[in-house]
Amino acid sequence: MADYWLISVPGEPTAQQAFDNLNTTTTKASLATNTKFHVPDLKVGTLDQLVSLSDDLHKLDTTTEGIVRKIAAYLGDVLEDKKEKLLENLQANGTDLATYLTRFQWDMAKYPVKQSLRGLADIVSKQVYQIEADLKTKSQSYNQLKGNLAGMERKAAGSLLTRNLGDLVQKEDFILDSDYLTTLVVVVSKQQAPEWLAKYEKLTDMIVPRSSKKIFEDGENCLYTVSLFQKVVDEFKLKARENKYGTHSNSLNWSSVISCRFIPRH
Repeated sequence: MADYWLISVPGEPTAQQAFDNLNTTTTKASLATNTKFHVPDLKVGTLDQLVSLSDDLHKLDTTTEGIVRKIAAYLGDVLEDKKEKLLENLQANGTDLATYLTRFQWDMAKYPVKQSLRGLADIVSKQVYQIEADLKTKSQSYNQLKGNLAGMERKAAGSLLTRNLGDLVQKEDFILDSDYLTTLVVVVSKQQAPEWLAKYEKLTDMIVPRSSKKIFEDGENCLYTVSLFQKVVDEFKLKARENKYGTHSNSLNWSSVISCRFIPRH
């Protein structure tokens, strides 16, 4: 982005002639491209008022620059790997910064020229601090959302022993609305998978033969379902622990899959 300087020159003999002279001088030497920065006639007040306001304006200028830089830096963080698009996303009043500066128009509604310089400075100060407060609120909301998303991604990419099963299993994987039968979900290490398929029907009585089906696997574990009579669920879980399998109860209700918990492997 090009550098922009805001300068003032004596309007002699007239403001237009002074601007033309400036253009002639800078163009010949290829120093700059000049545009007018339109500022209306303001209520200047007395010299004492100007001196009194001078220090406050300096502080306001420093504060405003700091907040603007903070906004730009935060937007850069939000863009993450697309920081090259930062400049096109930095806008003022809905337009790019270069256009805003070179075609600046005073907003008479927000900053009435009938106000004193002190009054205008107070208006600007309140708006700047409101922008800072809004940035803080929005950044907190964004960081919370980003944290929640990161947590969801960790769960989605985590071990089958810790992640939510809601996005891995389907209704069709379960026996539903039965007074006698239920379906459990079992986490088996890949090394144990052949052993599981050979042993699961013998862990307890009342296991439905050939009911186990692999429904998902990750880098370390496989997720199997197994159907059995409800009366032997507790016994089956105990035997699963002894064989270092992790079980996840369907609790007889598909809607409870989201909230049920693993029995950790030992």
